[in-house]
Amino acid sequence: MPRPRIALTACSRLPDYEDALRAAGAEPVVVRADDSRIEDVVAAFPGVVLSGGGDIDPVLYAVSPHALFDPAEPGRDTFELGLARLLRTADRPLLAICRGIQVLNVARGGDLIQDIPSERPSPITHRLRTPADAVAHVVQVEPDSRLADLMHDHLSPAGTMGVNSRHHQAINRLGDGLRVVARAGDGIVEAVEDPATRFCLGVQWHPENFWRSGVFQRLFEGFVEACR
Repeated sequence: MPRPRIALTACSRLPDYEDALRAAGAEPVVVRADDSRIEDVVAAFPGVVLSGGGDIDPVLYAVSPHALFDPAEPGRDTFELGLARLLRTADRPLLAICRGIQVLNVARGGDLIQDIPSERPSPITHRLRTPADAVAHVVQVEPDSRLADLMHDHLSPAGTMGVNSRHHQAINRLGDGLRVVARAGDGIVEAVEDPATRFCLGVQWHPENFWRSGVFQRLFEGFVEACR
């Protein structure tokens, strides 16, 4: 069976994303804001992975920047927000990771917690940087969700699983059509999906970092299956 070519938005840590997609049976193709047209990407690829990275400009969700605002590469915000919106219109599969889940939420009219430690203080560590696949905390997964279906072999009897975590922002007001399907113990949104689409799943952690162990490989396999 031919390997579907999947668009992967450029970021500073591409190799694990690429390896996770290849292990799931796809061929990743990196797309960049400075040399790709949104319409061409949606027309050329059966699905898109929105990768991690810097903060979305809060002006785009109508608030003033926090003192710790850490902008993404120039052009990424406009490019990726446009992609997320057009993918919804075209009903093309989308897997949104870390920054990607935030892009998805803002594209749907939602907004963000700009800095968890200062705005929502919590004993839970949401920014454990190393090692990349270190489990930082557990998330509670909604049982009647696509995420639960994909991850059922790795969920505890209580419906929880451990995840890594490298973010200081998170979803605040939920975007249109999205459903929260996982939260951390402090209430921070850890995963969303759009049940009205063929495949639209966003996770706040970095499943690509686990491609060697295969813990989260079903997320990529389920996405690739939808892209076929």
